Amino acid sequence: MKLTRRKRNMALITMTPLVDVMMILLVFFMVTSTYLDLDMMPMVQSEAEGTAAPAGPAPTLLIRITANGEARLRGQPLTVQTLVSALQTAPNARVLILPSGGSNVQGLVSAIETATQAGAENLRVVRLEAQ
Repeated sequence: MKLTRRKRNMALITMTPLVDVMMILLVFFMVTSTYLDLDMMPMVQSEAEGTAAPAGPAPTLLIRITANGEARLRGQPLTVQTLVSALQTAPNARVLILPSGGSNVQGLVSAIETATQAGAENLRVVRLEAQ
């Protein structure tokens, strides 16, 4: 007596779940990705458009915040008037705020508020890393 085994059906991989998964992944990545704001990228303009590239790097004003929270510009205590006069002598200047390691947050917030009241447009807070 000869026993014959029945052939097994090959397992088929259906494409429907794969398409569903790919669609869900596509929607997920589209929703969670950030869109670029192309206006934030600096563009090079030709002189034919009427504006030339800046001649050199913008001057930098460094505001230091001491350990007791006092903001200083060029060794003098920072006030709105001193920063306004410094910004008038150097238009389009970058304003860098450098807090010391022991300074408090209120000193930093006060320096940022003073700079924005004085009309600073390019303002950054920098931090030195310990080596």
